[in-house]
Amino acid sequence: MSAKHKARKRFGQNFLTDQKIIDQIIATITPKHDDNILEIGPGQGAMTLPLLERVDELNVIEIDRDLIEILESYNKPNLVIHQGDALNFDLAQFNPPIRVVGNLPYNISSPILFHLLNNRDKVIDMTFMLQKEVVERMSASHGSKIYGRLSVMMQAFFEVELIFIVPPESFEPAPKVDSAIVYLVPLKTCKVGNIKIFEQVVKVSFAHRRKTLRNCLKSLLTQEQTQIDLSQRAEMLDIDAFITLAKDYEKQH
Repeated sequence: MSAKHKARKRFGQNFLTDQKIIDQIIATITPKHDDNILEIGPGQGAMTLPLLERVDELNVIEIDRDLIEILESYNKPNLVIHQGDALNFDLAQFNPPIRVVGNLPYNISSPILFHLLNNRDKVIDMTFMLQKEVVERMSASHGSKIYGRLSVMMQAFFEVELIFIVPPESFEPAPKVDSAIVYLVPLKTCKVGNIKIFEQVVKVSFAHRRKTLRNCLKSLLTQEQTQIDLSQRAEMLDIDAFITLAKDYEKQH
């Protein structure tokens, strides 16, 4: 086995070392032996090893070849390692539906979440460790200062639940911020018709937070074309209101 692996900044690596927290995460996932679990960014195997004791087979995606060497050195016959970037993986190859878990690198957490959002038909649920601030934004309610594009995009497609906070000292090296465990389940009925249009409307609505929707959306919609009051700011609207705006915009085309 190679010498102790040094965390790499370019991969946003912080390794979880706190056994109590690891046990709590595994308890949150509650893996069953026949679960089809995909772990993104297994690192040195903090969550991987306890998962391997509970499932018949575990697929992991890891980009760092040095870490793959460490994972291979455990000689676990039920561990299937895929080398590469989680953003480029076709989830269909993992024989969906899958349960996705991982300590997501903070520098690419949003792109990974959006990649999974577009593949949510293949997903049963997801349990992730993310920066606490990101999880708070994902789960924020309308009217709150941190409610924004990420909140709307996630809650329009998933149930989002912040499970517990993880302090910096649970990691090596310790990040400068708190982390949090988030649990996501795709909504049984999704009211969004056209995702691209919905995403466009949400993005434009939050592009200038201090401006009213009338100003933000002027290239897309006028007040005459929607029942939603455009004199409000974007953060005052709930998810359904954004779905209505997207549908009203779609009607104009």
